Amino acid sequence: MDIIKLKHITKKYDDGFVALKDINLTIESGKFYSLLGPSGSGKSTILRIIAGFTQPSSGQVLFDGNDITDLDASKRHINTVFQNYALFPHLDVFQNVAFGLKIKKRPMSEIKPAVKDALHMVRLDGYANREISELSGGQQQRVAIARAIVNEPKVLLLDESLSALDKRLRKDMQFELRAIQKKLGITFIFVTHDQEEALSMSDEIFVLNDGQIQQSGNPVAIYDEPVNDFVARFIGDSNILSGRMIHDYEVEFANNKFKCADGGMKPNEKVEVVIRPEDLDIVKPEDGKIVVTAQTQLFLGDHFEIKAIDANENEWLIHSTNGVKLGQRVGLFFDPEDIHVMRLNESQHDFDARLEKYEADENEK
Repeated sequence: MDIIKLKHITKKYDDGFVALKDINLTIESGKFYSLLGPSGSGKSTILRIIAGFTQPSSGQVLFDGNDITDLDASKRHINTVFQNYALFPHLDVFQNVAFGLKIKKRPMSEIKPAVKDALHMVRLDGYANREISELSGGQQQRVAIARAIVNEPKVLLLDESLSALDKRLRKDMQFELRAIQKKLGITFIFVTHDQEEALSMSDEIFVLNDGQIQQSGNPVAIYDEPVNDFVARFIGDSNILSGRMIHDYEVEFANNKFKCADGGMKPNEKVEVVIRPEDLDIVKPEDGKIVVTAQTQLFLGDHFEIKAIDANENEWLIHSTNGVKLGQRVGLFFDPEDIHVMRLNESQHDFDARLEKYEADENEK
């Protein structure tokens, strides 16, 4: 069931800067969404428009089918956890969590059990009388979440809310947030610029750049089937090479022809080819589809990151559990399914239309 729809949302500021350009997106109830993109891509602006803190220049915001574009933020069934948590330092944990309920003039007989349940949900039992200054960053994060969920919102917005935490705590909180979302069954919309964070937590991801949605879909589809150069480079590490689509299921790059799993393009069309570094197996030169010479190597704990170059001066990034010697010639082996072919500068709309037509043509054969 759809809970939020943005229809043709554009946001233009007085200085002429266009933060969002004709954004259309649909949020389903009960899922964990991430808005992912670099700084200035428009992800936080989308969040603020959904929350009601920022008005769009044009377009509609629908909530449960009702137009809430001009509705005051305080009247929306939406709560926000900000990057700095926005906790009140002069109030203890209980008072921070209870704040929204007190504003709504709920009786203390309702507030006490509601706050207790919210603190239990975020594993802060026994912390009600603690001062905010006594809490760690992760505990403050949990208080901010408890303060949001105690109001029983239909949608919870999180704006870069893990960015202030150290790496280990950030990883722990990723699991915490996902577990809380599943237990509550409410919709989470999470803003981040961290690709790994979005991939590990989300049911669906919207990848943004320059005020536009570049691609949306589940994490596996986003990672395995990037629609354009930006998504391929932004989501994880990639080897991207210029190529030519000879015909369906065969592509040429690095001066060689290879079987692949893609189709639906014009014969001999110029394309870009993506191969993820973890999909490259190091083999003997005579067993490889490409032969490269190792240039640099870093040990990253669970794998080696190797940079190599082939006879055509193409650079290759390889992730392998096996190290090599610098200057060593090795073969690279990959399966047809490891090759992803992209049209030049293709949008998701074009990608979806091409894929739909291609699948229909294949079914008719």
